[in-house]
Amino acid sequence: MSELESTTALTETENDIPSSQESSDEDMGFFDHLEELRSRLFKSLIGLIVVAVGCAFFSDFLVNDVLIGPLKRSSPNTVIQNLVPYGQVSLYLQTVFFSALIISFPLLVYQIWQFVVPGLLPKERRATKSAVFFISFCFFCGVAFGYFVFLPVSLTFFASFGTEQIENNIAIADYISFFLGSLLTTGLVFELPFLSYILSKIGLLTPAFMRFYRKHAIVALIIVAAIVTPSTDAVTQVVIAVPMILLYELSIWISGYVNRNNEALA
Repeated sequence: MSELESTTALTETENDIPSSQESSDEDMGFFDHLEELRSRLFKSLIGLIVVAVGCAFFSDFLVNDVLIGPLKRSSPNTVIQNLVPYGQVSLYLQTVFFSALIISFPLLVYQIWQFVVPGLLPKERRATKSAVFFISFCFFCGVAFGYFVFLPVSLTFFASFGTEQIENNIAIADYISFFLGSLLTTGLVFELPFLSYILSKIGLLTPAFMRFYRKHAIVALIIVAAIVTPSTDAVTQVVIAVPMILLYELSIWISGYVNRNNEALA
């Protein structure tokens, strides 16, 4: 065999050998995947605990200014009551944990994404290479909207509604439930543009499809807003529904942009 034939045969043999990552992914069994998931969850938990310890040093600021601040700014005369012996302990623990969850959200998404990405196709991997950044960015935008827009509007409406003969005394447990539910809801709702980008990137969503079903989507979003809104009044539902509809329109534009790029690269 000539030197050229030997080199060609060696090259073909090397091309037939899968990469180490692909080989390891294929060789992983069910229990190996469970072990990988356990490792990722453990790292996420460690990161969450570390951030929570840091937040604990600022617990008074988080409770007095971040948590109770929106309520006091919307209604300075509102009385906040603790109705159970362990209420303030629970309040501080929930505040620290939730603050740590928001701050460490990119780390949690990164660990989950590292578990998922080996199972994606090469096209899907390329489409989602910046997924952690975009998921985190959309979530933080949603939390910011919930804190600086949704909460002030809702709390101001609640404080001004009704008769002055009834004093507004709010149980702290009910308030923190409304507070956390509002921020989590808006944070998740703002993931809609990211979903539109990913589905359009892999060819499962087109702007024509979204425009055709726009009316159906608006009705569905209004229903979703009524379901996920922490309270039952129409004002807070509208405050949630309107941004969701605007995000849907933004998602149509994102889908159109991605599809144009896909056609240009085809």
